[in-house]
This record gives sequence, structure tokens and C-alpha cells, in this order.
Amino acid sequence: MKWQVLLFMSVLSFNPVLGQVSYAIPEEMPKGSFVGNIGQDLGLDVKRLQSGKARVFTRDTTAYIELHREKGVLLIKERIDREALCGPSTPCALHFQILLENPMEFFSVTVEITDINDNPPTFMTSEAHFNISESALSGTIFTLDRATDLDVGENGLKTYVLKPTDMFSLKINNQGNGRKNVEMVLNSPLDREKNEHLHLVLTAIDGGQPQMTGTMQIHITVLDANDNAPVFIQSVYKASVKENAAVGTVVVSVTATDADYGSNSKITYSISNMLEYTPGMFEINKETGDVSLTGTLDYEKSRSFEVNIRAIDHGGLTGSCKLLVDILDINDNRPDIHIMSKSNVISEDAKSNTVVTMINVEDADSAENGKVHCSIDDNNNFILKSTSDKFYSLMTDSELDREKASEYNITVTCSDEGVPSLSSSVTLTLQISDVNDNAPVFERSSYEAYIVENNTPGLSIFTVKARDADWNQNARVSYILEDSSVNGVPVSSYVSVSADSGVIHAVRSFDYEQIKDFHFCVKAQDGGSPPLSSNVTVKILIQDQNDNPPQVLYPVQTGGSVVGEMVPRSADVGYLVSKVVAVDVDSGQNAWLSYKLQKATDRALFEVGLQNGEIRTIRQVTDKDPVNQKLTVIVEDNGQPSRSATVIVNVAVADSFSEVMSEFTDFTHDKEYNDNLTFYLVLALAVVSFLFITCLVVIISVKIYRWRRERMFYQSNGNLPVIPYYPPLYADVGGTGTLKQALSYEVYGTTDSRKSDLKSPHPFSESTLNVDHCAARTVPRHKTHSEHMFVEVRAARFSLP
Repeated sequence: MKWQVLLFMSVLSFNPVLGQVSYAIPEEMPKGSFVGNIGQDLGLDVKRLQSGKARVFTRDTTAYIELHREKGVLLIKERIDREALCGPSTPCALHFQILLENPMEFFSVTVEITDINDNPPTFMTSEAHFNISESALSGTIFTLDRATDLDVGENGLKTYVLKPTDMFSLKINNQGNGRKNVEMVLNSPLDREKNEHLHLVLTAIDGGQPQMTGTMQIHITVLDANDNAPVFIQSVYKASVKENAAVGTVVVSVTATDADYGSNSKITYSISNMLEYTPGMFEINKETGDVSLTGTLDYEKSRSFEVNIRAIDHGGLTGSCKLLVDILDINDNRPDIHIMSKSNVISEDAKSNTVVTMINVEDADSAENGKVHCSIDDNNNFILKSTSDKFYSLMTDSELDREKASEYNITVTCSDEGVPSLSSSVTLTLQISDVNDNAPVFERSSYEAYIVENNTPGLSIFTVKARDADWNQNARVSYILEDSSVNGVPVSSYVSVSADSGVIHAVRSFDYEQIKDFHFCVKAQDGGSPPLSSNVTVKILIQDQNDNPPQVLYPVQTGGSVVGEMVPRSADVGYLVSKVVAVDVDSGQNAWLSYKLQKATDRALFEVGLQNGEIRTIRQVTDKDPVNQKLTVIVEDNGQPSRSATVIVNVAVADSFSEVMSEFTDFTHDKEYNDNLTFYLVLALAVVSFLFITCLVVIISVKIYRWRRERMFYQSNGNLPVIPYYPPLYADVGGTGTLKQALSYEVYGTTDSRKSDLKSPHPFSESTLNVDHCAARTVPRHKTHSEHMFVEVRAARFSLP
């Protein structure tokens, strides 16, 4: 079977690229027959067809052509019958598209189906009957039914042959539209007496190779004379009817007349022939000639009809006319929207003019009723463009943001221009896939957290939280402790951060007295590729606990000697005896100190200031008061629970050191004198001598000891251990010191008084008491510059054996 392939291709400037390829193949080819090498003809290689998932798109329910991706060729999928597919229409062609994805593009393909001679000519009826009067004149014409051939072109009906030809001959008239009227012409008068019945055979022959034929038997009955045939008023009738006309609608009325009289003039109407593919659409009233509609019209299937009407009288003579019926289109078809190819998911970073969906729209109506315009609902992110006639592409019109809209429901509406206008719509659901374009964002710009000192290692302190507007893996946030140091120590030795939850844990136990606060950075990083991150500063504040008791700085408690203060018996009420100085290394209310007198030899003689720790007399000192007064002072902080420290203050109530010495001399006077007074006097002298020698030895020892200590102090250049905490700067400005003015010492020193010499302008008698001339201690005043200071010390430390 010979067939020809015609190829042409056109490339449009719009993206996606549109190409057009045409082929021509004969009908009735077997399944799997080769149509054309579409890959080669379109300039596409097999890999592109496979990667683009190339497929055939057609609106018809039956797909006659299939694409073989591996070879890039088109094959016959189903047997094609041109007559069933297109009827008498020429040319007959299949129109479809080849769709490719990634990127989307399509190519239009036209396959023309050429006719083969596979249908013989056929007559509507296999027999025709004529009653012809014997008086019929030679040359009388009798109209015969035409044959029909479903084939077209050269394979269609070509000619007729009538046999035998002794009485009748065949006359064929061309109508100019490719159709032929077949008429039978009487060649010689009939003689009923010789031959009442005649039998003829009409053969229709097509032009195919080999030729095919169809026959119709013609039976002629010779009647008596009827010399006038019916004649129609018009040879051609024209009418028009809307396609939605109801069954029974009268299309037109035809009229024929007969010049005969009687029964020979009585006419009967009938339809002799119609177009091949529209039988039974019309009927005619035999008596009146009214042609009415008997079927349902559809302009989209048949736009016109041609009907041959015959009038026959009772004498057997006939006349004919032609009826041409035009079908008027009405807007009875909505636009048909078909999604050729679409992407259900598109990335949010897709560029503008990215093709999302390709749409094919058709309207079966004609003229204005078939003109279609499509649009989408108000959506600033997408636009609908017409790529060619009946084809539209839905494209992105701006940048997408999944965080603002993760899904779009786009309604495409297509309307025709009919009156009233008909429309149809389809809704497309488009998912926006996420890209990692948002960094994690912390709930706060910075964080502060508090933790009480002496915590347990591993304790949860605080939780930082960051959110990522992306989705799925791109929104998974991990928390990382940024490298930094606190006082030269890596911050990781202080705290740790849970990567999943952002919980900050204490790695060690904190001590408020060593570190009060520190800060560090936490990074929140998402799981995208590449990952995005953000930082936040976290400040940890250590809260103080009452974990340190007060420390007494003055009076200093020593184990080698009894330290005390002296109160003259002439002291008035409110006399400042001494002052207890204590500090607490805690902070806040934990460092608020209060002083209380816990024990005293005479509680009615002394009191302690609750806030300042000053020991003052609360009554006048009398001669009856014991010289040795022992006071126990307790110092408490304000913590919960509170902590305390105690200090013992020895106070001597005396006007001179001699009274103090006599008080500390421990011996017993016997009130009863016996007669052996000499023995006691000797014993008393021995005791006094022993005590004197002992005191002398002790004084000398103390002097040597202090001389050695001062020598070591100067040899060390003053670098002796320093008390870590000092009491607030205190000076007795009231002039009520514990010593008399005559026994006062004036001390001059620089800020670092440990390296200063002492100046004692008032001499004293060593026979009174061995006095410890201590270097004055200087209290730091938290100043960055040095300054000279003057301290007047009105207290003395004395040591007794």
C-alpha cells in the first residue's frame, strides 16, 4: 500500500515552543503500522522524549495514534475507518498534540487519513417500481434514485450503467456540486399488449482500483395512457430551520400540478432521496406536500440537508424537485475546557512566566457562538496567556512565597460570545513547595535567666525558642552553643544547650561570690540546604544564697592573750566602749547584719547597737561594778535561714592599769591570822617575788617576740597576708575613746599603713603596763587613686600574763 508522508514544521516565538507536523496515511492500516518518525521530524532525540515523558494528547475518546518513546515513532493504535471517522467530509484528518514536560512544550501533529476503495456503491432500495402508461412519448424522463458511495475522491461513485438498453436509455446530469441526477429516458413507445412488465438493472460503478459496483432492480409496469406528468412549481426549494427546532416542525411545503384529469391528476408526494448520512430526518405529507422534521437536529453534526422530493400521479407519471435545508446554529454548547498537562506542585522560587498548566478550549458552536475568551479569577501571582488558537498557558506572574500562601485554587473561566453567553470553568489546585528562604527567628531579641547559686550540675536553667517559617526539614531548628569564654574559661564549661529543645543546662555549680553573671550566644540553625541561622544573646544572672556566715573583723580573736577594752569609772551613760565590726560576703539582705548582746557579766551596764555594733554603757559606772566584764556579742545576717558568728569582748572597768593588774593577780588573803604571822609574811614575800619574776620574764618574752615579728615584717617588705574583707571606715569623732586623753596615741600613715612608721608624741611609763604598739590597719576605700589619710586611734590592746 502506497502512501505519502508530508512534513512541515513551524516554530512560534512564544514559550512553550509550538511546532506542527503533518502526515498522510491510508485508512484501514493494521494495528502497529508505522506512521512517522516524530522525533526525527521535530528534531528531538529519544532521550528528550523519555525525560520529557512525551505522550499523545487528544480530545477524542478514541486514540488512533500512539507514541513509541523508545524509538521516537508514531504507530497505529486502532484500525481507522475514514468513513466512520469523517463521513463524506474531506480532507479527513486526526489532530493531536505531542506533550513534553520539564520544561513543558507541545507540538501539533496532523495525520490525514486518505481514502481507499473499501466501500461499494449502494442504493437506498434494492428495487424500484414504475407504472408507465403505454401512451408515454419517446423521450419521457423518469428519475431514478441515486446510489451512494461512502468512499470519496477517485474511489467515489463515477458512473451508472442501465441494461438492457433497447427500450430505455440512461441520462446522467451533473448538478455542479459533485452530485449527479440519474434519469431513465424512454427510447421508444411502450406496448402493453406486447410486454406488460419490463425488468431493468441499474448498475452504479465507482472509480477505485479494483472497481466496485452496486445494483438496483427496476420493475416497470406498462399502464394505459396518462400523458401528463406532475410538475413542481419550483425546481429547487430552500428552507432554514434552527437546530433546536422541535420534532414535527414544518420546514417547507412543496406543490406540484398535473394537467391530466381525474385519477391521472391526483398526485402523491414522497421523499425519494436524502444525503447519505442523514436519513429519516424529514418526512412529507403524501397529500399536502408539507415537509416536517422527524429527528433531532444538531448543527455541529450536519449543517445542511439536501432532500429529493417526488410527485407521482395515479397514471404513474412522476415529477421531482430538490429541497435544500440549512440548519441555523444556536448557542447551545458551552466551551469545553480540557487540561492538557499540569503541574500540581511548583517551587516557591519559580521564576516569572513559568508554565504551570496548558489548557485546550473548544466550542462546538460557530461564528460568534464559537468564539471563546478565557480568564482566571483575581490572582496577582498567575496569568493566563493565549499561546495559539484554542490553547492557553497558565503562568506565574510574580514571585511566590509559600509562607504567605502554600496552596492556590485557581479558577479558569471560559465564555463564548453568544447571546446569551455560555461559560464553563475548571478549578486548578496548585501546591507551593518550600525552599529554605527563612532563617530561624527567636521569640525574643535577647534572654535573661536567673539561677540560684550552689545549684546541682545538670539543672535546667532556661529554654530558648526559635521558629522557622519554612516547612518540614527546612523548619527543623537545632540549637548550638557558640564558642566564647567567661573569665578566660570556655562557656561550655558553664552551660550546655540541648540541640533539639533549646533547654539550657548548668554544667557546674555556680558560686555568687566568684561570678555574678555572664552572657553567651546561642545559634538557631535550620535543616535546610544550605542551612540558615540566627543568633541570640543569653545572660545568666547568679542569685545569691545565704551560704556564708558573718566574719568578725574587730575585735580580733587571738588564742594567745586576752584582748580587752578599758572603761573608766567616770564614764557617763552612752560611753563608747568598743565597736564590733563584721562583714558578710553574701549580698542583698543576706549581707544585712544585726548585732545582739548574747551574754554579759552585767547586762544592765552595757548594750550593743543593733545596726552598727557599737558597745556603749547604758548607766553610770559605779565603784561596785566588777573590774573584769566579759561580753559575748552575736552577729546575725538577714538570710533565710540566718547565719551568725559570736565574738567575746573583755572590758576592764578601771581608772588605771594598776587596778587592772591587781584584778588579774590571783591569790587568796586569809582573813584569820594565826599566831604564826611570820610564816605567812615569808610566804607572801616569796609569792610576790615569784609573781614579779614571772611577770618580768613574760614581759621580756613578749618584747622579744614582738621585736622578732616587726623584724620579719620589715624584711618581707610588708607583704604579709591581707584580711580579705575590711570593715567600713570607722573613726571616733566624738572624742569618747576608751582611753584617757593622757594615754591617747596619734598615728600617722599613708594608704598602705603597713609600710608606715608610727609616731607616738606622748610618752608613757613602761612600769604601768606593757602596751602593744600595733601598726594601724588601713581599710580600703575602693578608690583608684592613692590618698593620705589620718587615723586617730583611741583604743589600746593590752596583754596580761
